[in-house]
Amino acid sequence: MSGRMSSKARPQWLALALAGMLGSGMAPATERLFTYTYEPEVFPKGAAEFEQWVTWLGGRNGAVGQEHYSRWEVREEYEYGFTDNYTASLYLNGSYQNFHDPGTGNDDSRLVWDGISVENRYMLLNPADHAIGLTLYVEPRVSDRVAEIETKILLGQRFAEDWKWALNIGHATEWFMNGKHVTEGEVEVDFGIARSIGRWSVGVEVRDHNELPKYDKWENTAIYVGPAVSYRTGRWWAALSVLPQVYGQNFLDDPDNNHHLDLEGHERINVRLIVGVGF
Repeated sequence: MSGRMSSKARPQWLALALAGMLGSGMAPATERLFTYTYEPEVFPKGAAEFEQWVTWLGGRNGAVGQEHYSRWEVREEYEYGFTDNYTASLYLNGSYQNFHDPGTGNDDSRLVWDGISVENRYMLLNPADHAIGLTLYVEPRVSDRVAEIETKILLGQRFAEDWKWALNIGHATEWFMNGKHVTEGEVEVDFGIARSIGRWSVGVEVRDHNELPKYDKWENTAIYVGPAVSYRTGRWWAALSVLPQVYGQNFLDDPDNNHHLDLEGHERINVRLIVGVGF
């Protein structure tokens, strides 16, 4: 993690980040049905939106020195449609984590500035006009100690009027500027399917995340499956996913003493809430 600010800091800024999520008096908002899986649609030209992201990742274990592990990730996003095919977003990223190390008896708490990122999405095939929508995604991020570039292929389509699915295939490379210039890779596949019921949508989201340290080995995999619920009005929308880890494996050894989950590089559960307000 980058930019350690205080070993005993508390996430008071989380309350401030959440305080403005349900703003009013703004232009119509778009919507998202999932929180990890992007749909291929982009903003129309001139449309703008503010989105507040809050993600909680919890549960590792004492075998890896991270008992009672909890991590909060907060992102503020400003998104704008430059053309009918191209949308870009500016993110401010921060996180807070804490855990107890049973080996040392110490508690570790960190409030971290995770940098600025710029998301770019270009729609090649509009799902309204083609059998499957196709969008390309590129997001560079930089902080004081880490640089990253993330790329994705976004696919999706509606069917049977009220149903919609989306599939993302992604890869990310991180460069850690800690004097050793370590390079690490990640591969992720996300899938969601949901049905709209009035202002609500209810569905299932699947996430498979993998880590490739230094690109010389495939270290682990973790698969998450859980419900995704969203709600929309004319002015704002909200989407929530609750994804427990259903299967995980560390391919190099078994540092967490768990044969069915990976609790060293991943958590038992991922919960994400996104709220968007148009203006």
